Amino acid sequence: MKIFSRDQIYNADRLTIERQGLAAGELMERAAEASFNYIHSRLQGSPTPIVVLAGTGNNGGDGLALARHLMEHGYHVEVYMVQVRKERSPEFLQNLERLRERKCWPELLEEKGPRPELGQQHIVVDAIFGIGLNRVPDPWILELFQYINAAPSFVVSLDIASGLFLDRHTEPGQSVEAEVVLSFQFPKLPFFLPETGSSVHGWEVLDIGLDPAVLAETPAEFHWIYGDLLKPAYRGRGRFAHKGQMGHAAVLGGSTGKIGAVRLAAEAVLTAGAGKVTARTPRSGLVPLQVGLPEAMVEVDKGKDALESFALSVKPQVVALGMGMGTAAATVQAFTTFLEEKPQMPLVIDADGLNILGQNRELLDLLPPSTVLLPHPGELKILIGEWTDDFDKLEKARAFVKQYDCVLVIKGAHTLTLYRELGYFNSSGNPGMATAGSGDVLAGIVAGLIAQGYSPLDAALVGVFLHGLSGDLAVRDMGYEALRASHLIQYLGVAFRQWLQPPAPAEGQQEG
Repeated sequence: MKIFSRDQIYNADRLTIERQGLAAGELMERAAEASFNYIHSRLQGSPTPIVVLAGTGNNGGDGLALARHLMEHGYHVEVYMVQVRKERSPEFLQNLERLRERKCWPELLEEKGPRPELGQQHIVVDAIFGIGLNRVPDPWILELFQYINAAPSFVVSLDIASGLFLDRHTEPGQSVEAEVVLSFQFPKLPFFLPETGSSVHGWEVLDIGLDPAVLAETPAEFHWIYGDLLKPAYRGRGRFAHKGQMGHAAVLGGSTGKIGAVRLAAEAVLTAGAGKVTARTPRSGLVPLQVGLPEAMVEVDKGKDALESFALSVKPQVVALGMGMGTAAATVQAFTTFLEEKPQMPLVIDADGLNILGQNRELLDLLPPSTVLLPHPGELKILIGEWTDDFDKLEKARAFVKQYDCVLVIKGAHTLTLYRELGYFNSSGNPGMATAGSGDVLAGIVAGLIAQGYSPLDAALVGVFLHGLSGDLAVRDMGYEALRASHLIQYLGVAFRQWLQPPAPAEGQQEG
């Protein structure tokens, strides 16, 4: 699903109105109807008091139109006009008049006036500011935001949480914190970034009927990725397939005390479907790997505690490296020699492999095209440097990807995969996956997919999604706290099955 910029949203609105011949305010009416349907389907006419806080622009017009629909269906609604500015948009005035025709006279909420009662029994509809906000609100508005955030009410924001800028950083405390945002037609970029996403506890995309041709022909820099979008990338296996056709991956890493990282990655390679895996570790890793993962082939380095050579006796389709590897001088030299010899297979680099690249930046120029890098936030700083905020981080990460022609997978709550000009936010996963070894499993999954013939980008996107889905399935059985990295491997097969199963037939539709 595309994530549009503010200008792209405005353009899509304008072209939809032109191509569909819509009257003024009709698109706003669609947004209000979609919002009403969402709320009504959950409240089912319950006597829950609803407080609508409407600004004086188009987002406020959405709020007034929603209030009218709620009143027409018997809900108890209090409407407040937040005097954010003296000017009022035509659509706002149109919906204000329609409310007044129904004998509803919204109360004006000004800097010096009293604040509405917001109790635990209330639902608050936040329609103060929309995506057009381009400056920090006045201090009294910020105080109003804090009043809303401190209340025990359930807050529903229309399109975006008021105070959030769409395309740039918002300082903490300068926005409404919404339990759910009803986002019109598209998710919004701030939802996916740690600093701004904390203001959005949940969100739903509501279809408001923007012209499909406009949506299809408008390119987007960022996308939200979910399972159905990834299904065309799936590479099945034929009836007569054998292990030699399913790919061979090598895993290079480990050091004394950290051999488990290699074991996790190698097991994930096989569980993701690769035919064979070879692990190369220091001598201290031989027994743990041979006993713990009998399906793996193991090559032992001459170094007892750390890798001193990356030379392999096999020719794999992909090499994953860095997991638990350490940064000993001999290991750094081995990594350098490996890259100087221009490896011809794709690489998947994680953990200490990233640390070595960041500390020896000349090695970045030696990476094969489309190398997959899997940093967590700390490792990302080593690669791209410090950033001032999440939007600055995006710009620096995109510049890094362009310079080094790599697939950059920034791990997090909504793992972001960057390749060339595009970014893809993942839809699966949960906080229980914030545990040791989770990244090693991801590296193994991605390598296992590349071994089977997936492109590095497809392997990253599918691998990240399945990794998160495995975590979602596992957490149902054991909760966040007990989830361990090995559980992600355990549930990976179930994740594949759930991802690939056909959609359930619609009500009244026969199967077969």
